[in-house]
Amino acid sequence: MPRSLWKGAISFGLVNIPVVLSSAENRNSFDLTMLDRRDMKPVGFKRYNKETGKDVPWEDIVKGYEYEKGRYVVLTEEDFRRANVEATQTVEIMSFVDAEAIPPTYFETPYYLVPDRRGEKGYALLRETLKKTDKLALATVVIRTRQYVCALIPRGEVIVLNTLRYADELKSTKDLDVPSANLKTVGVTAREIEMAAKLVEEMTEDWNPEKFRDTYHEDLMKLIEKRIKAGQTEVISEPEEEGATRAPAEVIDLMALLKKSVRAKEHKNGQRNRGKRAAGRHDRTVRRKSA
Repeated sequence: MPRSLWKGAISFGLVNIPVVLSSAENRNSFDLTMLDRRDMKPVGFKRYNKETGKDVPWEDIVKGYEYEKGRYVVLTEEDFRRANVEATQTVEIMSFVDAEAIPPTYFETPYYLVPDRRGEKGYALLRETLKKTDKLALATVVIRTRQYVCALIPRGEVIVLNTLRYADELKSTKDLDVPSANLKTVGVTAREIEMAAKLVEEMTEDWNPEKFRDTYHEDLMKLIEKRIKAGQTEVISEPEEEGATRAPAEVIDLMALLKKSVRAKEHKNGQRNRGKRAAGRHDRTVRRKSA
């Protein structure tokens, strides 16, 4: 069982569903140590009293809200909880929207919700209702010290709580320099769209997240292992000169590339289909001989 962030309940009309919230992320990251390049010694970051200059241990550190210059209101974890006990322990469903209604830019961080004791029936009811109606539940939740709007999304047997960004947290797109929707002004032809659509069709497949890997993380680990084996553990690579490896810009014949890509995918799919047919004929031959 993953470590829970908190235990509370989903408030769904008059229904109260006890749940446990846990993180759905498992990010690949490097545990890197900051070093002084002059002697390769670790660099420390001190917590110190800015007036006395003396170190301050963690147990003596509290959180304060500065309401005037140099004057603070001290807040503890219990204060954050007491400010609104219901909000800090409840995923309160406010409304429902169509599953495709929320633009992808609003989605932020996923969490898993699992039923707590005696919450199984209500959890299953909500999950299956969301599936049947093809809706998402919009709710509010407090995680740590911040309130979020979030979406409850059924995924298989699990309800995913995905925090959403507030509207004012997204930058406007009006100042972005992007091509006009009038494709004639950028030289895109109907034939090019047709060819691109054909390529999309040829490349369409079922979603398989296991197919994708963090190859950048893997390549960095290979570089680290290579330097360890070579004894180059304290070599510092200097940055390359600007533009040293950049190729000059070239004019792209988009239609030629699309045609080439479509032909390549058609050939690949044709080979795959011929292989399936050959395997099918082989299986039928084996069954006839067995019979």
